[in-house]
Amino acid sequence: MKNDIVPGSKAPLFTLPDSDGHQINLSDFIGKQNLVVFFYPKDESYGCTKEACSFRDSYDEFKEVGAEVIGISSDDETSHSSFAAHHKLPFILLSDKDSKVASLYGIRKSMGILPGRVTFVIDKEGIIRMNYSSQINFRKHIDEALELIKTLK
Repeated sequence: MKNDIVPGSKAPLFTLPDSDGHQINLSDFIGKQNLVVFFYPKDESYGCTKEACSFRDSYDEFKEVGAEVIGISSDDETSHSSFAAHHKLPFILLSDKDSKVASLYGIRKSMGILPGRVTFVIDKEGIIRMNYSSQINFRKHIDEALELIKTLK
């Protein structure tokens, strides 16, 4: 799966509701902390649960190096709230119901049917430093992001 947003690009800004319905703006993080933003297909699906739980299990490491983790899918806020509670997910989940933000980030369907699974590392200045796309290597999303995030100031 090819992605249009490449390292060195400015991260497209967006505002989406979190699992509590609060509007979260990407711009609120710019200048303050590095971000790991991961797009995933569906709450409670096998691969997405494995990926989200891997981010959960590494969340303290991301926080220790000053990064916030944000997950985005087209599921609604109620689904995200249930998913987060069920798996004790400590990070932000955002609802991109119409997939407009996924489109902004160049997320394409894989095999023509599955929403893309892509992870971005965005530095404090709002620049994309990495994008990693894989439908099946769930753990590698976390490993790749953590390795890079540790090198950022």
